[in-house]
Amino acid sequence: MIIDCIEVGAFAENCYLLACDESHEGVVVDPGDEIPRILRKIAERALQMKYILLTHGHLDHVKEVSAIKAELGVPVLMHESDQFLLDNLPQQAAAFGLTTAGIPQVDKYLLEGDQVSFGQITLSVLHTPGHSPGSVSFVGEDMAVVGDVLFAGSIGRTDLPGGSFPVLIETIKSKLFPLADHTRIFPGHGPPTSIGHERKHNPFLTS
Repeated sequence: MIIDCIEVGAFAENCYLLACDESHEGVVVDPGDEIPRILRKIAERALQMKYILLTHGHLDHVKEVSAIKAELGVPVLMHESDQFLLDNLPQQAAAFGLTTAGIPQVDKYLLEGDQVSFGQITLSVLHTPGHSPGSVSFVGEDMAVVGDVLFAGSIGRTDLPGGSFPVLIETIKSKLFPLADHTRIFPGHGPPTSIGHERKHNPFLTS
């Protein structure tokens, strides 16, 4: 599978392009900002995007989703529990002195156990709340894109609306830690890591 990470915007958010090596059909995950850069990478890779996937509804992950949807013309998929964050997107942006491309229209709400297929690739959807009520992780073979649930050596913030520290810890331990140790974790910020490394060394999860 093709996995390209593009760090975008003032919050250094990781946007991911995931695609099938054979068909070059793919998805874009969390295209929060710098849409021209993302579109250039899609063109360079000669990818055919099938979906826009959102791990959650926070500003840095969704600010310019409406703009890229207008360019690509593909459906936006997200968990319904984060719709309130999209509805409040202008207020989220104004708090940082920013503007947005508008409130994205979600075409399908994701549920635990849903599958997203493109080319020969299938990702399973895990509902992984705690950072936000509707956070989801996209799990493929030996990899997972987890948004702001789990980072290298850290975990997502829980002091934002809908966040919960106990829920986040339980989510990581019950939803992500059952994955194999060698599973690569691609977070919403910072470098990739692995389940095994975080299980052994993440200070929030080793006590």
